[in-house]
Amino acid sequence: MRSRPLQIGVALLLLSAVGAARAAPDAPGQQAADACEAAVAETIRGMRGRAAAQDVQFIAARRVALPRTADETAVRGEGRYRGAAGQSRPFTYSCAFDTRSGTTSGIVFKEALAAAAAGPEKPWEPDLTRLSPEACETAVAAELTGRYPRASRINFQSDTRRLRPAPDARTSLDGLGQLERAPGMNPIRFTYRCEFEPRTGQLLAVQTGD
Repeated sequence: MRSRPLQIGVALLLLSAVGAARAAPDAPGQQAADACEAAVAETIRGMRGRAAAQDVQFIAARRVALPRTADETAVRGEGRYRGAAGQSRPFTYSCAFDTRSGTTSGIVFKEALAAAAAGPEKPWEPDLTRLSPEACETAVAAELTGRYPRASRINFQSDTRRLRPAPDARTSLDGLGQLERAPGMNPIRFTYRCEFEPRTGQLLAVQTGD
C-alpha cells in the first residue's frame, strides 16, 4: 500500500525532468535571437518614432538563427508593430550577433507593406556605392579635435555602423567610437552621425555626442 505514493512521486519527478529538458532553449541561438530582436525593436522605434512604432512583436516560428562563423550567429525573421493609427505593420529583419562581445551589427529592417493602389512600396535600400564611411569618420575626427585640441587615439568601432533613412530623403550613418581627450587621460566613448545626399554621396552634416 505504501508503494503507490512513492510511484506517483517518482513519476512526477520524471515528468518534471522531461518538461525542463523540452523547455530548455538552445542557449547560444536564443541569446543571439534575444539580442538581435532587442536591437531591431530599438532600430524601428528610432526610425519611425516611438509613437508610430508601438507594441513591436516578433514571430518566434519565423525566426532562424544560424552560426555564420565560430564567433558570429546570423539571425533573420519576421515581426509586426502597431502604427500610430492602430494598423498592424509587418516587417522582416536580419542581424548578426557576436558571441564573444555580446554585440549586434548589420541590422537590416524592411517593412512588408501590402500593395497600395499606387503599387507596392519599395523597401528602403541605400546605394552603398556612393556612401563613404571614411569621409564620415574623417569629418567626425576633425570635429572632435576642434572640440578637444589635445585629443589623441580617436578610434571608430566599425561594427557599430548603422545606415538609416534621414529627413529630406537623406541617408544617415550612425556609429560609436572612443578617444582620449588628452594624452594619458582615460578614453571616453562618443557617438556620431553623418548625413549624406544619397544620389551623389555628398556629406552634408556631421554630429557628435558623448
